[in-house]
Amino acid sequence: MRNIDTQILAEDDAGIAAAVEILGSGGLVSFATETVYGLGADATNDKAVARIFEAKGRPQFNPLIAHVADIAMAKEFVEWTEEAEKLAEFFWPGPMSMVLPLKKNSGISPLVTAGHSSLAIRLPAHTVAQQMLTKLGKPVAAPSANISGKISPTTAAHVLADLDGKIEAVLDGGKCDVGLESTIIGLINKPTLFRPGGIPIEDIEGALGNRLNLETSPDTLVAPGQMSSHYAPGASVRLNADGWRYGELRLGFGPVACDLNLSETGDLIEAAANLFHHLHTLDARDGKSIAVSPIPNSGLGAAINDRLERAAAPRP
Repeated sequence: MRNIDTQILAEDDAGIAAAVEILGSGGLVSFATETVYGLGADATNDKAVARIFEAKGRPQFNPLIAHVADIAMAKEFVEWTEEAEKLAEFFWPGPMSMVLPLKKNSGISPLVTAGHSSLAIRLPAHTVAQQMLTKLGKPVAAPSANISGKISPTTAAHVLADLDGKIEAVLDGGKCDVGLESTIIGLINKPTLFRPGGIPIEDIEGALGNRLNLETSPDTLVAPGQMSSHYAPGASVRLNADGWRYGELRLGFGPVACDLNLSETGDLIEAAANLFHHLHTLDARDGKSIAVSPIPNSGLGAAINDRLERAAAPRP
């Protein structure tokens, strides 16, 4: 693994220009989105995309999301559908990715799609990310900016803890507002939930007017975030803990005594925004186990529980 002097870029015009120059020359830049920090590379540059997998230690059968500046750019690379138009109208820019058929001769690196004939694509809502994508004028492939399988980063400090010396720069956009990765919806056949995320399933079904198929742990990965073990701290994770055991670090929800609380008031939006940050904080305390209070499985609670279940799954 190469040793690089990783730059910290400010979220101003000079920082964005520097990020665009690095990406245009085949480098890697971590950047803030409203969900988590992404690890970006020019999605049309095979060597640059290959470096994402190298830096993260990510298996190449796990596809990436391409981030675009606007809907017009998305339509250059995927076959746009009526359902995609409807979801984009409701939820873009925002924490939703759509998996659509890849256009022939799109120029997207096959590493981004893991060799599939479809592409996960997203228009982020973060202002700095939008400015960077607009100035680059190309899609940016960007999984979360962390070692593969570990806790996703919601601050620049989280990124540096994993990737300092492995990437060219971090464009520091502050703490991520949503704190959970995007919801991923497959639009190849019937609309299918591939990964719950920053937009509740109920809202998506309301926009489409029908229920989603559920395929969040398929035999073949067609979208990111579908591996059974993922988002994991170094400590083991025990879910639905109504009480605490000796020596456990306690991650609470609601009015409970604990080490850190996702939301004392039981606010799922606040809990989602705090989830990865609190897991990072507790993991840094070097405990052997983190016990987590029960989380309601409605609204954003479904996405929070998805991340926690994968964090608690047996490690490969």
